[in-house]
Amino acid sequence: MAYQALYRVWRPQQFIDVVGQEHVTQTLQNALLQQKISHAYLFSGPRGTGKTSAAKILAKAVNCEKAPVNEPCNECATCRGITDGSISDVIEIDAASNNGVEEIRDIRDKVKYAPSVVKYKVYIIDEVHMLSIGAFNALLKTLEEPPRHVIFILATTEPHKIPLTIISRCQRFDFKRITASAIVKRMKLIVEESGVACGERPLQIIARAAEGGMRDALSLLDQAISFSQDQVTEEDALTVTGSVSQGFLNQLSKAIQEQDVASGLEALEELLYHGKDPSRFIEDFILFYRDMLLFKTAPALEESLERVMLDDEFRQLAENIAPEQIYQLIDVLNKTQQEMRWTNHPRIFLEVAIIKLCQMEGKPSEQSAPAQLEPLLNRIDQLERELKELRANGVSSIQEQAQPVQKAATRTSRKGYQPPSGRINEVLKQATKSELNQIKSQWGEMLRRLMKSHAALLNDAEPVAASPTAFIIKFRHEIHCQMAMDNQRFVETVSTALNELIGKRLTVLGIPEDQWLALRESFLSSQQGDHQEDGELQKEEEPFVAEAKKLFGEEFIEIIE
Repeated sequence: MAYQALYRVWRPQQFIDVVGQEHVTQTLQNALLQQKISHAYLFSGPRGTGKTSAAKILAKAVNCEKAPVNEPCNECATCRGITDGSISDVIEIDAASNNGVEEIRDIRDKVKYAPSVVKYKVYIIDEVHMLSIGAFNALLKTLEEPPRHVIFILATTEPHKIPLTIISRCQRFDFKRITASAIVKRMKLIVEESGVACGERPLQIIARAAEGGMRDALSLLDQAISFSQDQVTEEDALTVTGSVSQGFLNQLSKAIQEQDVASGLEALEELLYHGKDPSRFIEDFILFYRDMLLFKTAPALEESLERVMLDDEFRQLAENIAPEQIYQLIDVLNKTQQEMRWTNHPRIFLEVAIIKLCQMEGKPSEQSAPAQLEPLLNRIDQLERELKELRANGVSSIQEQAQPVQKAATRTSRKGYQPPSGRINEVLKQATKSELNQIKSQWGEMLRRLMKSHAALLNDAEPVAASPTAFIIKFRHEIHCQMAMDNQRFVETVSTALNELIGKRLTVLGIPEDQWLALRESFLSSQQGDHQEDGELQKEEEPFVAEAKKLFGEEFIEIIE
């Protein structure tokens, strides 16, 4: 076959060609010049980031006829032989298919023989994490103290699967994901040298779809070139990568902001009509809003953006949305993505998610707040001017009339839940510990019988007093108390559930925690003044307390609740 894939043709032959791994190549070049070559290296990192290419370049550099050099010359017989694989002293092994003990024992037996052509015999073991435990054990001693003429280079994408005894015997270099800008720069050079007509926008789409892998990017570029006619267009890049165009995402995001359900569903229908995968689309949409959130909170981190290009339409959309609304959108999309994984009809979940997003009540953005406050401020200024005119004309009676009105308004505008204090005091007068314990013993079972929405109101609530005809529930938060007590269906449901469990129907009374403490204290004070028993909340004398007073005397007994 005359044609070779781009990633094979443009495979790095020097350290300078290894994109985005300067922290690795610089260290290796300095070691080569200073002749401080280690006996074993471990190259780890994501796929397509240059691990095996760097290993072959290192093998050429240590054996180059012009050594010591920081770059192989690629002109001498040794460099050319290692490049085309004709020199048998540089052995590349795929551990995925040669992971047994016998293969490693074969290496261990042959490693003691001197190289036949070059200075160093180099073993490059790719995907080394695939070796079995027995193979690792067979390699261990040889890797620790190999002959002076042998260098081991281990490459892996999953270093956590390699035994620590192996890692500790190697110099470890971690290859990182290549940035999108570095990938685009490299692909620009390749398309210019290859004479391919391709704009920068398709290269950016391909680079972001590659997710930090140079080999993946070149494979996608190769595919886009084959798919295109005379020039690689943005549409070609989107088709090959399976991504959704940013124009479409902008259009859908605009429909969501304007709460236009029809436009949102039409855009989704068009997307699915062109054969886009719903799962891939929702992933792109989540990353779109993730990038929007990053752009709003940290505009300087442009390189951290995963999918979007900072065009004018995207900037305008980002300005008109609040971060809190983006949190809600991402949360809905993420839950939809989880649900789509376990269904045969992902399209239905996607359509429901779009409708839900379009109908979501958005919070006003920071930019729109001043515009909404401006009419109110103007109205206040107008009222202040009218008040000054009335005072200047000596109209004082208006103020005198306004004062009682204002006081009345103050009294009537007081908000908050007002518990039925009279009914609660009546319950406390008749409350007993046995009645309360009977309710507490069935409280958990009663919660299980309620609907989730009703049970949720009782998460931070508990019964605190009970009489033969009613009981009191203490709520931690006033808003929960008000929601529960104002909901007649909730009150009826709780009463019915307890009736089924304890055999009698009780009236349900609710009170917030802070008001309960004040009312309880007031009730205790009044009861102590009249020398009456409290039933439940008064310190009811238990049999063992009475017995203790008889034995030791009342003055020596202190009862602590």
